[in-house]
Amino acid sequence: MPQYGNEPWPFEKERAALLVIDMQSDFVDEGAIMEVAMARHRIPAMRQVIDVCRAAGVPVIYTQHMLSDCFDISPLETAYQPKLKTNGMREGSTGTQIVAELAPLPGEVVIKKHRYDAFHNTQLETVLRNIRGAGQVDTVIVIGTVTSICCESTARSAFMRDYKVAFISDANGGIDEASHNATLSIIGKVFGRVMTTAELAGFL
Repeated sequence: MPQYGNEPWPFEKERAALLVIDMQSDFVDEGAIMEVAMARHRIPAMRQVIDVCRAAGVPVIYTQHMLSDCFDISPLETAYQPKLKTNGMREGSTGTQIVAELAPLPGEVVIKKHRYDAFHNTQLETVLRNIRGAGQVDTVIVIGTVTSICCESTARSAFMRDYKVAFISDANGGIDEASHNATLSIIGKVFGRVMTTAELAGFL
């Protein structure tokens, strides 16, 4: 089992929760509107993380990124990604569904969000504060996609709320290796602990 040494904080599995960020068809499927190939290729590692967390009693919380046909609910996002003005990530569509390989179990929480940061205007913080009993969770494990966008934004936001962040390097999927590695570098320096799936399993 990994030992606490020069790390900024010890990992306590009894106080952890897993966040599975946006592993939905519109990001993961081949040819999807916002396809992230690395996310698809890393499904086996993500599955391993989910399995070891469930086995250890660590709550698994999912997010889904949602847009709307009724009005432009995320106008700056669609300004940078004009194709999303009319297509993709529409609530109720198959594109918003978590991929079958990582599907939530009955009773697992799914948070719908409209910004990259999964804490922004969602129930996530309330869920974390209570899912293991009031005030018990102090550590979030982050996996999913996109490494440098939704995953990093959520990790930074967790840090700002005084959550310890465990960012799993081989269970996050980036747009490309450069941006993925840049996120790992900055998270590991100031926002959290970067570890592999195997290293995480050693703690659980």
